[in-house]
Amino acid sequence: MPNPVEDFEITAASAEDIVTMGEWAHEEGWNPGLTDGGVFYPTDPGGFLIGRLDGVPVTSVSVVRYGPDHGFLGFYLTRPHLRGRGYGLRTWQAGTARLSGRTIGLDGVPAQQDNYRRSGFVTCWSNARYEGTPPTDIAPPPGTALVDARSVPFALLAAYDRRFFPAARDGFLAAWITAPGRTALAAVRDGELQGLAVLRACRAASRIGPLYAASPQVAAALMSALAATAPDRPVAVDVPDINPAAVRLAGELGLTPSFDTARMYTGPAPVIDRGGYYGITSLELG
Repeated sequence: MPNPVEDFEITAASAEDIVTMGEWAHEEGWNPGLTDGGVFYPTDPGGFLIGRLDGVPVTSVSVVRYGPDHGFLGFYLTRPHLRGRGYGLRTWQAGTARLSGRTIGLDGVPAQQDNYRRSGFVTCWSNARYEGTPPTDIAPPPGTALVDARSVPFALLAAYDRRFFPAARDGFLAAWITAPGRTALAAVRDGELQGLAVLRACRAASRIGPLYAASPQVAAALMSALAATAPDRPVAVDVPDINPAAVRLAGELGLTPSFDTARMYTGPAPVIDRGGYYGITSLELG
């Protein structure tokens, strides 16, 4: 238990603190994007909490609000030498209080899933991170073109993203596709979106997310084109098992599973386009 003499305080994190949280996430093997913090923080500046023990950062959680009734929890971390002493739990309680009254989602690592269930979270599906080097010469289906997503009217992109996420997140999406170190591609056919994917640079394998597609052929073409922009390093995508076609495609492209999480909610599973959901956007903000 915490020593009552120690000074433990939970406050809103600064932009600098979020860089620290990214470093902690890297130490856990989560492989966050190199510029994720610059996207995360403006999405909800009050949605990142940091716990300090005698002035030193030791715990964190992100509790980002989307719209009037949805929230997403991530970055739930305690420094290893202080685990089991209650600091993480106090940070968790402060974070979930900020999302009180909302449906909360998270992507939980296996070691924490039982704890999340005790807090009222229900597993809705599992994600497996697939890594490897897919072929870089897969063409899209006839009549479908891959274009820079930033050249597509943003209203179309935002409406498309809304099919796969249970709340509008226009500000986040706009920053996500335009941040440094990223390539964002859209698949377009007859003026309609058939897919969207973003590659971001990370410390290890470059991450693809989101990955939305109208068919496995479109998803394969998007992954192939993105992999071609990072030819010297593998890529990784967190594949939801609610889309069996996505799991099959990852194997067909020569990717292998390396890391597991579970998407959990404090309510029923959201109604989304499961058949077009090939890769989640991020573990931290959904």
